[in-house]
Amino acid sequence: MKPRKIKNNIYWMGFVDWDSRLFDSLIPLPDGTSYNAYLIKGSEKTVLIDTVESDFYYELEAQLENVPKIDYVISLHAEQDHSGSIPRVLSKYPDAKLITSPKAKSILMDHLHIAEESIITVKDGETLSLGDKTLEFIHTPWVHWPETMVAFLKEDNILFSCDFFGSHIATTDLFVTDEARYYEAAKRYYAEIMMPFRKIIKRNLDKIAAYDIKTIAPSHGPIIPRPSLILDAHKNWVDDLPRNKVVLPYVSMHSSTKKMVDYLVAALVERGVTVEQFDLTVTDIGKLAMALVDVGTIVIGTPTILAGPHPHAAYAAFLANALRPNVKFLSIIGSYGWGGKTVETLAGLVPNLKVEILDPVLIKGAPKKDGLKALDDLAETIATKHKELGLE
Repeated sequence: MKPRKIKNNIYWMGFVDWDSRLFDSLIPLPDGTSYNAYLIKGSEKTVLIDTVESDFYYELEAQLENVPKIDYVISLHAEQDHSGSIPRVLSKYPDAKLITSPKAKSILMDHLHIAEESIITVKDGETLSLGDKTLEFIHTPWVHWPETMVAFLKEDNILFSCDFFGSHIATTDLFVTDEARYYEAAKRYYAEIMMPFRKIIKRNLDKIAAYDIKTIAPSHGPIIPRPSLILDAHKNWVDDLPRNKVVLPYVSMHSSTKKMVDYLVAALVERGVTVEQFDLTVTDIGKLAMALVDVGTIVIGTPTILAGPHPHAAYAAFLANALRPNVKFLSIIGSYGWGGKTVETLAGLVPNLKVEILDPVLIKGAPKKDGLKALDDLAETIATKHKELGLE
């Protein structure tokens, strides 16, 4: 794909990856993704903001064919999907200097073996004049690595946000055209990589609120011409109160746990609680991550296997612990044959979750009348706890 004009002397470059279905050997990519770089031609200096994964450098190299000189390459984030092609770009433009944050300098040197003399570091709030255009660098740590920053092009009111406000979508649209599709992809993106840093992201949102942003140009997904769409979404996602919602990831081997799940879901719905349930043998983990963004209570359903939880249930607990959603309550339901330590094992997997543990419901064999009564009690407890917190 050829360079695409965003505004006068500002161009999108990069690679649209239609075929990949897994990012970082970890994150599902149901809609592919893109690796965005941006070329800005000032009256005196030319800069390239970020690059692409090294495997896709051939595309960026072709896009740079008619660019005789680059004065600066800017690395907003040292992770290889953005910085992987920097060594090749610097080789193509040997007089160019690499601009990055102080914390990114050593990371780029360690991971990409970039010579120290090629790197210039910039302080928070420092500016770079391109002649008729000015870039201001804003440090935004832990979005989502400790060294990340964004860049604001003052004259054009464009925020080059790197991973901040990104989305994994492969599309020929340069700008967001389908806001509903973008919103869902952006929420998935936030859930999978940003949610653990919710409190820090809230501070970074406050920090960039001082800028008159008209356009957001992220490093993944389409450019956002209506910034309030994603800024307001992030404000909601990092809010202190979750929704009146239960997320119920479960696995069932011989239907006993599934019967418990179905009964509990119905009991919760009767009490006005929204439920999202996920069969862990088939679920899209990205969808589960999205559901955790605004969940009030997590209930994990699992049979007992080899004296502990099913491995899929253990993975769900591990995932929730890693993503650190702002969940308030946690419980466990499931069936067992003769005993075990399911509750103790799962509880030990979620030390990062600051939750109140609600009494688990573990039933020997298939659920009977007393077991169903315990599930009704759990549903009542959850509904009451949510009302007491004012969850809506």
